[in-house]
Amino acid sequence: MPSIDDGREILSAVLVTDDPRPGLWEYVDSGLADVFVPELPALRLEQDPIHRHKDVLAHTIAVTAQTRADLRLRLAALFHDVGKPRTRRIDDEGVTFRHHEVVGAKMTRKRLRELGYDDDVVDDVTELVRLSGRFKGFAAGWSDSAVRRYARDAGHLLGLLNELVRADCTTRHEHKRVELHGHVDELEARIHALAEEDRRNAERPLLDGGAVMAHLGIEPGPDVGSALKFLLALKRAEPDLDEAATTARLDEWWAARSR
Repeated sequence: MPSIDDGREILSAVLVTDDPRPGLWEYVDSGLADVFVPELPALRLEQDPIHRHKDVLAHTIAVTAQTRADLRLRLAALFHDVGKPRTRRIDDEGVTFRHHEVVGAKMTRKRLRELGYDDDVVDDVTELVRLSGRFKGFAAGWSDSAVRRYARDAGHLLGLLNELVRADCTTRHEHKRVELHGHVDELEARIHALAEEDRRNAERPLLDGGAVMAHLGIEPGPDVGSALKFLLALKRAEPDLDEAATTARLDEWWAARSR
C-alpha cells in the first residue's frame, strides 16, 4: 500500500502535467483516490431520473484540465465541488447544492492537511474553494462596493480565483462560454478601474485649495501650496483620518508655521 507521501506526490505529479485528465481518471479508477482522496469518488453522484444534472466528478476533472498547470490552481479546481455530496438536496427547484463552497472549503483543508501539503498551499487552496462561488450573481449587477469586496476578499489570490471562475464552465454551448468569459472580463475591467480610482483618490488631500484658503483665511500663494503638500503627506501617513481630524492637524501645522 502506498504511503501518504506517495499518494500526495502521485496526485501532485498528475496535476502539473499538461493534460491531467488521464492521470486523474486513473487515480480514481485504480482505487488510489478511495484511500487518499475519497472526496473524489464521492462526486460520482447517483443520477436522479427526474432531476437530471451533471456528473460532478466528470465536471470536476474537466474543470481541472481547463486550468493551467499551477499546483494551487489545479488543487482548487479539483476540490471546488467536493462539498456537493454533503449539501445535495432535491426539491421543487430541482437538484441544489446550497453553500457547498463553505462546506467544501472545510473538507479541503482537512484533506490537504492529512495529505501533508505545506501550510501555505493548504491555506491558498482552501480559500480559493471557499470563494469559488462568489462570482455567481455578477451578471445580475454588482455595485462598486461589491466589486471592491470581491477583490479585497480574494487578495493575492484574485488572479487564480478569476482563472478558476473561467475554467468552471464546461458547457458544450459556445455562446454560454463566451458570455461567462465576457462577464469575467467585465469584472476584471471594473476591478482595475476602481483600483485606479482609489489610487488617484489616495493621492488627493481631503481638503482642496479652496477649502484650505477658506479655513485659514489666506489668499492664493505659496502658503496654499505648502498646506496642500502637508495635507497630502498627512493622508499618506494616516489614511484613516477624517475631515475633522485633518482640519485639526492643519490648524496645528499652521499655528506652528506662523510662530
